[in-house]
Amino acid sequence: MGLFDKLFKRSPKQVKFAPSLDGWSPVFGMFGDSIYCSDVVQQAIKCIVDEMKKLNPLHIRYIGNDPSPVRDSTVQSVLNNPNPLMTTSEFLEKTMWLLMLNYNAFIIPTYYVWTDEKTGQERRYYEALYPIRPSQVDFIEDATGKLYVKFWFWNGDQTTLPYDDVIHLKVNYSVNDYMGGNEAGQPDHEALLKTLELNKTLLDGVAKAMKASYAVNGVFKYNTIMDDGRMEAALAEFEKKLQNNQSGFLPIDLKTDFTPLEHKSELVDEPTLKFIDEKILRNWGVPLDVLTGDYSKETYESFYQKTLEPLIKSLSEAFTKKLFTQREKAYGNRVEFFPKDLIFMSINQKIEMVNLLAPTGAVFENEKRAIFGLMPLPELEGKRYMSLNWIDANNADQYQVGKDTKVEVIDEEKQEV
Repeated sequence: MGLFDKLFKRSPKQVKFAPSLDGWSPVFGMFGDSIYCSDVVQQAIKCIVDEMKKLNPLHIRYIGNDPSPVRDSTVQSVLNNPNPLMTTSEFLEKTMWLLMLNYNAFIIPTYYVWTDEKTGQERRYYEALYPIRPSQVDFIEDATGKLYVKFWFWNGDQTTLPYDDVIHLKVNYSVNDYMGGNEAGQPDHEALLKTLELNKTLLDGVAKAMKASYAVNGVFKYNTIMDDGRMEAALAEFEKKLQNNQSGFLPIDLKTDFTPLEHKSELVDEPTLKFIDEKILRNWGVPLDVLTGDYSKETYESFYQKTLEPLIKSLSEAFTKKLFTQREKAYGNRVEFFPKDLIFMSINQKIEMVNLLAPTGAVFENEKRAIFGLMPLPELEGKRYMSLNWIDANNADQYQVGKDTKVEVIDEEKQEV
């Protein structure tokens, strides 16, 4: 069996195009790329992708409001090792590039179904997650009204899958019922193209001005009348003197004058170029400081909240929706993507956070070391300490007035939890 054989399945019988509220046929060609030759656009998208690939995806189960990681599930297994070709960061990188380039990204999970003998419930054993790049996407439904998505690939292959089995990520999800982007399910870059054309015109003008300014270096004047043949011979002799010159002084006779021309390149001023760059970057929500890497904590936090956080929320909800059954979601199962540890914090803020959380037993000892860039120690594995000066909040008033009641108080200076 080939590596990708499980991705290709037969179409269901008696299908028709899925209905659309706006009357469009749900057939979408993939994908436009006319703006991505711009270096500014590529750099802006790369800023977003490079941050998103740092995310740590986790299978979480909520009990009330208390989240707990589920380490031994097949969902966590494929999040840790998505497929034979990709690491987790590579999987996220490819997915985010597809999403940002096309405003849509499709991921196909492969799995088999088994029945839990204890509960009698059917469960999925996930094997891999594959981000795909189809050439065309059709949304169809069968006789029962079940929605399918048909993928056409660049080599002519095709596969049809239940839409419930496909993780579909969208950005700028607005006028189209099924796809992110414009009515045709593609990125709408009409306004951005005008700015990119202006940017290209300015840069081309700068290049032409620089070439033109160095095209003529000076005027060589002969103080006599010469025919064309003698003029060309004299110019060739002058160029030879230039090439052979080593001292920096050029000998000429009394019949000739050489007047050098001053080079002045009138280039586009820096504020104008900066304005154009920022105008392009605003389309992607990337500050210029982030693009150049010279950003402050406040700038990066703003970039995270404005640009990255909505994408992270979309990722979490899309993976949760398709990787778990309704019953599993009812029991609090979620996929969440956690950002880089303490992404915004300075050293002083990290110290303040540790001092705040450590007395409650909320931080493991090796976590404290990791916060400050120290290697974890084997002897501290699993150890977590808390302060003595804490009691159950429900018993605080009784403890304060000295009533004879059972109040749980830790009686050692530090105790492992």
